[in-house]
Amino acid sequence: MFGIKKEKLTTDQVTAALRQVMDPDLHTDIVTLGMISEVKIELPKVSFTLTLTTPACPVKEKIEQECRDVVMKLEGVEEVDLKSAANVAGNRKVNGKEPVAGVKQIIAVTSGKGGVGKSTVAVNLACALSQLGAKVGILDCDITGPNVPLMMGVDDCQPTAKENRIVPPENYGVKVISMAFFVSRDTPVIWRGPMLDKAIRQFLRDVEWGELDYLIVDMPPGTGDAQLSMVQATNLAGGVIVTTPQDVALLDGRKGLAMFKAMDVPVLGFVENMSYFTPPGSTERFEIFSHGGGKKLAEEANVPFLGEIPIDIQIREGGDKGAPIVASNPEHSVSKAFMEIAKQVAAQVSIQNMAVAANN
Repeated sequence: MFGIKKEKLTTDQVTAALRQVMDPDLHTDIVTLGMISEVKIELPKVSFTLTLTTPACPVKEKIEQECRDVVMKLEGVEEVDLKSAANVAGNRKVNGKEPVAGVKQIIAVTSGKGGVGKSTVAVNLACALSQLGAKVGILDCDITGPNVPLMMGVDDCQPTAKENRIVPPENYGVKVISMAFFVSRDTPVIWRGPMLDKAIRQFLRDVEWGELDYLIVDMPPGTGDAQLSMVQATNLAGGVIVTTPQDVALLDGRKGLAMFKAMDVPVLGFVENMSYFTPPGSTERFEIFSHGGGKKLAEEANVPFLGEIPIDIQIREGGDKGAPIVASNPEHSVSKAFMEIAKQVAAQVSIQNMAVAANN
């Protein structure tokens, strides 16, 4: 009696199985998105590489597990060897705006008013993306009131030069450039718009950024010359708007939203800073500046709410000491909140990249 010969498993069958796995943010299967490569069958083992759109993918574990599950269901498979990688899509020339050499995506962090902790969010967002495996830089675009070098612990550093380009200092895996490196601490920068514009363009074009997945731009508060210069100088992946819960901050947050829309810059979402306070050793929450306004504003504007950051003395101490809480105390609940916000920001950038690609 002759046995029935079993069909040999093929790469097409493995690929077909993986088409069942959807990226929940991009709403497309991972094969169509080009995330699967190097499929190799050595039964009972199947190997392949999953390349995500960002190392900070918030659904990385979910997608990996679903990949394993669908392949394990194939006949003859007893082991799945999945290798994970990430590749952030590069910036494109849009509306005649040239991308910055080596920089894949530029994210502006802004606020409608001062005093809401925008720089704190920008610095910790940069550190969080770096810890998640991305190559990151931060540009302090507040030319007249720069404080990012102090918060990043590089205020005593001096940029060097290489082939007529500025080599930025680096700390916590993040490259930093700021006007603070080029003027003494007691010297005010009193410049009109054209000078600001020139400085911003130099920081984009004349700095040796190397290869970056994300360049975080800490914008000055408001909706003035710096914002206009940045938008005109290059293509932005999108903007993150930082607000606090009280009505006056929310009013200015709406202005920031209107500014981005008027400049045709995607809004990646809102972050509500100083959302609440919990005393040490207590679980009671005090909503000093009210609560939930940022989320409500995001819902009204139909843009993502990226998360909330509480008031915590370690955030302030970290900024003053040049040791952002995400880098100095990664297990702190505030650090974990920043990490989740970083993942959401990265996901929104991937969504915007896909939208741009679909329209070109």
